[in-house]
Parts: sequence; structure tokens; C-alpha cells
Amino acid sequence: MRPTFVWLTTVVAVLFFAAPLAVEAQAGRVWRIGFLTTSVVEAENPGLVAFRQRLRELGYVEGQNVALEIRSAEARPERFPGLAAELVRLKVDVIVAGSNASIEPAQKATTTIPIVMVIAGDPLASGFVASLARPGGNITGLTSQAPELAGKRLQLLKEAVPNLSRVAVLWEPGSPAARRSLSEAEAAATVLGLQLKAVEVRSPGELDGAVAAATRSRAGAAVMGGPIAYPHRAQIAQLAIERRLPILGPSSDYTEAGWLIGYGPSYTDQSRRSADFVDRILKGAKPADLPVEQPTKFYLSINLKTAKALGLSIPQALLQQADQLIEK
Repeated sequence: MRPTFVWLTTVVAVLFFAAPLAVEAQAGRVWRIGFLTTSVVEAENPGLVAFRQRLRELGYVEGQNVALEIRSAEARPERFPGLAAELVRLKVDVIVAGSNASIEPAQKATTTIPIVMVIAGDPLASGFVASLARPGGNITGLTSQAPELAGKRLQLLKEAVPNLSRVAVLWEPGSPAARRSLSEAEAAATVLGLQLKAVEVRSPGELDGAVAAATRSRAGAAVMGGPIAYPHRAQIAQLAIERRLPILGPSSDYTEAGWLIGYGPSYTDQSRRSADFVDRILKGAKPADLPVEQPTKFYLSINLKTAKALGLSIPQALLQQADQLIEK
């Protein structure tokens, strides 16, 4: 019996002394986080700034225990499939994908690496998750609730623009979320007594023509959002002002670029929260079990400089609702 006792004692000793070494090795691990974005320049991407800041607050220091693999589509969404495939080849521990334009390619690129959505439009209709409560696959994160906001945005435009009767919706076909947003807008327009003119935008090269088409349709205002709009928001603002077309976007990032109104969840807030999802996943949580979060706060921003350029006087009642008034 003595040899057996000696063997067991040796095994226990090895496990006892090896445990701290295993913990130390885990603590010294450098996590690799893939980050898919339309613009890598931090001044143009407040979400990336917020994500990095929240990671630091959670104890992740770049160059020490975490490495960010940032891949930018440089305002060309068609590049996302290749960029997502590259992150998979690098064997990153998790992929952060901002909008549907990057989430879908990431989903196609991997079914095993966890994917965290930042501001997904209708993740159910888009097929990213089985349900919001239990995503069921390798994708979780946050949704923008974009389709449900279509009616509220039309209502805000009607309040801001006197005698508004027709609104142009500049939308990007091919996206289930965009199609549902258009459907929601059409339903809301009927209730609000507005006519809707849908104008397709398939590439950045069509922006000028789309704004011109909206003007020719005698639309008194327009709404737009999506992967083409975000990186080109300053260009769109200029085009709209030149044609005296009030335009509304899905966040304050758009009004800060010169759009008349922005309404929706904060991309900065959602980016910060996405870092919390990453943290939980790196600590062992499974995306399938992490409920998708919906925004609880929607921000209204109004650009008064743009209103002046358009010759609009925003009603005081609407100004009082605003979370942000931009005057410069």
C-alpha cells in the first residue's frame, strides 16, 4: 500500500504547487479583441474612444493584458467580409461589431468566436439572435431599437418643419432592419398624415443624387441612417443644406456633423456598454446566455446653426425637449 500512498502524495503536491502557476499564467494572458469599424480615426469615431476608456476602467490595459485588433472599412462597408475573415484568422478572443454592416459579415465568418454587437438594428429580423432574452449562438450585445423609432422621428420632423406634408426616407436596400424601418415609417406616416418618398442609396457615390431626388420629390424634410450615412454624415449635411432640405439622423453624431435633428440612443453609451459584454465573455460567460440589451434612454439633439441656414425657427416646445442644442 505504501507505493500507492507515495504516488497520491506526489500528485497532490504537484497539483497544489501547479495551481498558483496556472492562475499566474491566466492572469498574465494578453486577450485579443477584434474591433470592426467604419472609421479608425478616433476623432471621427467617439464609440472607439468610449470603448477603450471603459476597457481601462475594467482593468484592461493595452500592451499589458489586452491587444486591440482594429480593422476599419474606411467608409466602404463592402470591405467588412474580408476584415472579419482576417480577424478570424488572427484567432481573436472576441469580435466587437458596430452595426449590421459589420455584424453580418462577422456572423458569416465565424460561429465559434464570440461577437458583441454595439448598435444592431433589429437583430431578430436580421437573424443575428434567436431571441433577445436568450441569443442562443455566438452573438450578443446591444440593439438600437432603430425600427421602432421611425414613428417618433417623423413626429419630431413634423414639429420642427412648419406645414410638413412629405418626407423622403433615404434608405439602404438589402438590410432586413432597413426594410422594417421603412415599413414602420410608412405606417407612422399614415397616422401623422404625411406622404413618404422612399429613395434608395446603394453606395456613397449615390448620395448626391439621392438628396437631389428627395428635393425633386418636393419632400419638405428627410430621414436617413445606416452604414453609408455614418461615415459620410458631414458630406450629407452639406448636400442637404445646399438644397435646403432639413434632415434627421439616428444620433447626436449626425447633428454635430450638421444635420438638423438627431434622435436615438447614444452610440457612445452603447460602445461603453459593449466593453462590459466583452469583459463578461472574457471571464467565461457564453454569448448564448447573455441577453441582448435594449436602450433605455433616447437623446434629442438639434443643430441651431443648421436651422438658421435653412431659415427655420424651431418651436420653443421642441427646444425644451432637446438634450443637446448645437449652436456652433
